[in-house]
Amino acid sequence: MAKTVDDLRNEIRQAVGRYERVESTGFTKEALAAICDAVGYDVDTDRLPAKSRMRAGIIRNVDALDGDDADSAERPFRKAELEAIAATLRSE
Repeated sequence: MAKTVDDLRNEIRQAVGRYERVESTGFTKEALAAICDAVGYDVDTDRLPAKSRMRAGIIRNVDALDGDDADSAERPFRKAELEAIAATLRSE
């Protein structure tokens, strides 16, 4: 059975040491910063950058789809992007 977007988000949260969520929500800035760290995208944790910047860096570092497409970072991750991120975190 294929994983849902919520399943993938929770798998990613757990892989970076964050808590699983029961309700369907996007990633917080703190969770995105933890994902950035896990995939090797350097962010200043004293003052977190915008979510869109962190999403773009994550997408670029996991080679997910159009990582250079700035518009894709303005919205939450799509399922294919979540699958690529989860696969990267599983391999580490």
